[in-house]
Amino acid sequence: MIPKGFEFSAVMAGIKYKDRLDVGLVLCEAPAAAAGVFTRNTVVAAPVVVSRERVKSGFCRAILVNAGNANACTGKQGYEDTLRTTATMAKTLGISPEEILVCSTGVIGAPLPVETMERAMPGLAEALAGDIAPFAKSIMTTDLVEKVSSRRVKIGGVDVVVTGAAKGSGMIKPDMATMLGFVVTDAKVSPKTLQEVLSGAAELSFNRITVDGDTSTNDTLLMLASGLSGAPAVESSPEAMKTFSKAVEEVCRDLARMIVRDGEGATKLVDITVTGAADDRAAKAIAFTIAESPLVKTALHGEDPNWGRIAAALGRSGHFKGGEFGITVGDVPIVKAGAWLGTEAEKAAREIMQGNEFGITVEIFEGEGRATVTTCDFSAGYISINANYRS
Repeated sequence: MIPKGFEFSAVMAGIKYKDRLDVGLVLCEAPAAAAGVFTRNTVVAAPVVVSRERVKSGFCRAILVNAGNANACTGKQGYEDTLRTTATMAKTLGISPEEILVCSTGVIGAPLPVETMERAMPGLAEALAGDIAPFAKSIMTTDLVEKVSSRRVKIGGVDVVVTGAAKGSGMIKPDMATMLGFVVTDAKVSPKTLQEVLSGAAELSFNRITVDGDTSTNDTLLMLASGLSGAPAVESSPEAMKTFSKAVEEVCRDLARMIVRDGEGATKLVDITVTGAADDRAAKAIAFTIAESPLVKTALHGEDPNWGRIAAALGRSGHFKGGEFGITVGDVPIVKAGAWLGTEAEKAAREIMQGNEFGITVEIFEGEGRATVTTCDFSAGYISINANYRS
């Protein structure tokens, strides 16, 4: 499903990979309301600096993305290269450079091959069409599959479409919000409201996942709204706001889970839920501590209900005072009141862990806080991919 007013394209520029789509473009036929959520890493890539500044205007027309080179830790030259590439793309499209947001993903520290990108830009403009699939493929690095999600909802009886694409497989602990996400819609919505909706959706989706606990220098989530659906403004009623917000959140959740499912070397998708914490913030912190533990993640890969590792992570999270706790795998309790429930419980839990997707719930008794973080297992594949990433 493609929202009204948007086109996409992708080309093989040869930035790092041969015979592979690696530069993508999103274009709106008119100035679109724009919003963005960016990495909180203090080592920030040049495209993040540029996009973070440009999105403040509230309106943009296009998003230019390259894969294979992060343009991070490239100094003043990297910043100037970002400005140059967007200026060239703007000239090709007949729009202002300030109307183009830009993202890069790939190897950190290598100079951006500007001329290579510029040679690809006429082809990008010519290839524009109403198909997001080539764009979704072009932004991939170590990803194995493209990631796209859509929702169609009614606002004032009129169809509104929300569609997103994302990339991410390793260096994943978005904290903005390597991870890039792009969402487009034909809803009529102000930049202020769009930013509020996107920030809220990011907190409940991209900010609740982890593959390896590493936050990239380039993490970016961008959203454009063309306003061309013909539907009443999102702000026209509480119902419209609720409907739109839910659609954006669902698309972001879908994309976030796809990223974890496609985690480098991952074979398991696991939801870590913490209940009974002092508050939601504490529950989130505990869940992340468990979800990012290498000992827990390797046990997930080995399909081993090694609850001692979960208990140890709980205890070092800084948000558990001690005392009784429970651990449940799927619907099978293996620890109750801080005590092991025996070999039969573990055997049943192990059977659940043999599946590709399951949940682990940790219950404590300090309040009403609750949070879920989605993680994956650590396998030998993760080590192999990252040991050979630059070779």
